[in-house]
Amino acid sequence: MAYNPNQSFEFTHIFDAPREQVFKTWTELGHFAKWWGPKGAMLEVVRMDARSGGEFLGFQTSPDGKLVMWRKFAYLEVVEPEKVAYIQSFSDERGNTVRAPFRSSWPLEIMNSITFKDDEGKTVLKLTGYPVNASAEEQESYNAMAPMLQQDLEGAFDKLADYLVSLPLFLKKGKRQPWTFFQSGAAAFSDGARG
Repeated sequence: MAYNPNQSFEFTHIFDAPREQVFKTWTELGHFAKWWGPKGAMLEVVRMDARSGGEFLGFQTSPDGKLVMWRKFAYLEVVEPEKVAYIQSFSDERGNTVRAPFRSSWPLEIMNSITFKDDEGKTVLKLTGYPVNASAEEQESYNAMAPMLQQDLEGAFDKLADYLVSLPLFLKKGKRQPWTFFQSGAAAFSDGARG
C-alpha cells in the first residue's frame, strides 16, 4: 500500500463507557448497525466478520431515501479491545469497488485505524484515516473533504454515545466528553511539515 502518513485525518472522542464495551460496538453486528454512519442515515448490513482477514458489506440510505451508498471494509487487524484497522471503499451490492457517488476524484481506498485506550473507566477512541494507493488528485479531494469527514464523524460518534447510554451495562458517570479534531496534510503542510 502506498500512502503518505503526513496526509492523514485524525479524530478523537472520549466516551463515558468502558473500553471493552466501546470496542464491541465496532466489532459486533448487533451493535454496529445501530449507530454507524452520519446522523439520519440508516445502515443495513449484508455481512460483517470483524476479525483480521474478515470483511464488511453494507449500505446506507440517506434520510430522504434518495441516495443509497454501499460500503465495504477489508479488516486488516482486529485486536480486542485495543484496535480495529480496515480499508474502506465504496462498492456495489456485490462488493466490487466503485467510485464514490458524491465525487469522482474521491480515493478508491481509505485506511482507517481505530484505537481504544482506557482512561479511568472511560474510553479514548482515536480514528486515523488516510487514502491508500491514491493519486495526487485523489489526495487533494480527500483533504478538501476534511470538514465533511469531521461533520460525519461528529454525527456518528454522537449516535454511538447515545447508543452506549441505552445499553444496560453502560456506566452512567456524567456528561459526554468533547471530541477533538485534527487534520494534517492541508495545503500549507503539503511537504509534510507541521506548523
